[in-house]
Amino acid sequence: MQHKTVIKVRGYHLDIYQHVNNARYLEFLEEARWGYLEDTGDIQWFSQHNLAWVIVNININYRVAATMGQTLEVYTRFSKVGGKSAVVTQEVRIAGYDAIAADAQVTFVCLDQKTGKAVAIEGDLRQRLEQHLAE
Repeated sequence: MQHKTVIKVRGYHLDIYQHVNNARYLEFLEEARWGYLEDTGDIQWFSQHNLAWVIVNININYRVAATMGQTLEVYTRFSKVGGKSAVVTQEVRIAGYDAIAADAQVTFVCLDQKTGKAVAIEGDLRQRLEQHLAE
């Protein structure tokens, strides 16, 4: 499943050069991941299973500057489920333009909230995550 989150660029998102500050893109990506998890019911499922997502790596490419007043569309989808980690691919597009402002590969592990340790992605957890690949 690919999920879309819409974000309007505001003045407080900008840096001295009047385009979106690089650190803000990380916030936009996080907002989109939360929206994805809410819309799929995963927040509730993970909570019921005492699991949490923990980001362990983000690789981001900045492509085109976004500026105040533009609308950004952040597309989020699962791209890989491994034995210990999974990858979410995200793309920030400038609405109305044929332009990608940024794209990222976000790797996370699932943490057992009781032990504080990463768990293997197997059983119900694997099934839950892999269903996102098929959609």
